[in-house]
Amino acid sequence: MNRKLNRFSLQSLLAFFVLILPFSMVIASGGTGVEVDLTSSTYGIIAVIVFIVAYSLVIGEEFLHLRKSKPVLIAAGIIWVLVGMAFNSIGEPHAAGIAVKHNIEEYAELLLFLLAAMTYINALEERNIFDALRAWLVSQGYSLKMVFWITGMLAFVISPIADNLTTALLMAAVAMSVGAGNPTFVLLACINIVVAANAGGAFSPFGDITTLMVWQKGIVQFEQFFALLIPSLVNWLIPAVIMSFSIPKGHPKPIESEVVVKQGGFFMIGLFLFTIVMAVSFHNFLHLPPVLGMMTGLGLLKLFAFYLKKQENGKTGVESLEESDMSDSALHAAEQPEGYDIFSILARAEWDTLMFFYGVILCVGGLGTLGYLATISEMMYNGAGIMGTGTTGANIIVGVLSAIVDNIPVMFAVLTMMPDMSLGQWLLVTLTAGVGGSLLSIGSAAGVALMGQARGVYTFFGHMKWTWAIALGYAASIWVHMLVNADLMEVALTTTKAVH
Repeated sequence: MNRKLNRFSLQSLLAFFVLILPFSMVIASGGTGVEVDLTSSTYGIIAVIVFIVAYSLVIGEEFLHLRKSKPVLIAAGIIWVLVGMAFNSIGEPHAAGIAVKHNIEEYAELLLFLLAAMTYINALEERNIFDALRAWLVSQGYSLKMVFWITGMLAFVISPIADNLTTALLMAAVAMSVGAGNPTFVLLACINIVVAANAGGAFSPFGDITTLMVWQKGIVQFEQFFALLIPSLVNWLIPAVIMSFSIPKGHPKPIESEVVVKQGGFFMIGLFLFTIVMAVSFHNFLHLPPVLGMMTGLGLLKLFAFYLKKQENGKTGVESLEESDMSDSALHAAEQPEGYDIFSILARAEWDTLMFFYGVILCVGGLGTLGYLATISEMMYNGAGIMGTGTTGANIIVGVLSAIVDNIPVMFAVLTMMPDMSLGQWLLVTLTAGVGGSLLSIGSAAGVALMGQARGVYTFFGHMKWTWAIALGYAASIWVHMLVNADLMEVALTTTKAVH
């Protein structure tokens, strides 16, 4: 097994270099379309090498056991030092500082938005909402094929709200509970869940980091994402139908288990939905950043948490500083009375992931400041596009790249390039970046997480055996989008793009 993993690690690394080096060689020769081109400078070339080394370590996270945030955080610092030195060398000492502040502003919006969403998900988990759903499904005694379809359908429906990673982990737990001792079923169910969660997340701003980035950038409006519903459904259904014929027959023994939702759990669901409505309304009607609505909703959650704390501590009023809301601090956890603590829930956010986003955004932003992204944009989107495929071909390639590298840096690069595309094409690249990660188990956060959860059963090679079926769904979803959204392919953007 270790030999296979090592071989996989080497193959992934080689694939990454094969993809990135042609770009690096073309870019290093000089670019066009930017006011200052520093791609061929010593600073620019070193910056590319630093990014390649850092991202190679990210790809090998599972085998090196090195958290993915660590190399990109260091790389971001080194790259921006190089950017500062490069601009100093041409007599523009303040340009790098202005550019990095713009990148930090973009990251701050993403960070606070995700922090609020993650806190809500963790709060719902603490109230046993997800455990109750899992226990109910497991106790019903459905056939294996029925569980396959139910978990896939729920993954597709829940991921637009709860995000694809959380949804995949929840549904995989159900599949593993029902299919214990049946590795064939667990493998197929996990593949189905990954595809469904990624597809479901593609037609909602809340379903995936890439869709959130596109929405916050103001390129696609909230309601316009739903044009991707049918293509996303096709993307999941085609491989699901194909794989369903290989599901073993049988009815697993029902599991008699009861999970009680804790006080306030269902109210929190309503509060979360209200928070989403606020974020959408702030953005659509008041033209304010959606993060403002999310943080306001986080404030409401913390206020409700104070009520729960008083209820669970049996208090009717504030008696002392230690017994009041002021004791809700992770910094003073050892001194707190027992009871509900919202700050401990907030502290459980995926900080490694949030720091990884910082590193990626700053790394890609630094390379963009040096002129690399303008050159890649020229290659992929201007004229006939990369290899003569045009804009549509370039957007399809973005999806394939996201299966190997990761869709977050790929989509951030596209957003930084800001190619001149119609609404239909922006929806296409949103779709391909979202569902393209399903082609390989390492292409999405959902796939990587499930490889850890179902270790030894859901594997890279097990997933790859069905890549051909997933690729059929990928191709079909693109064809369906081009068909049902043909009227959007020539629609010019009426967004705040010019502001950015």
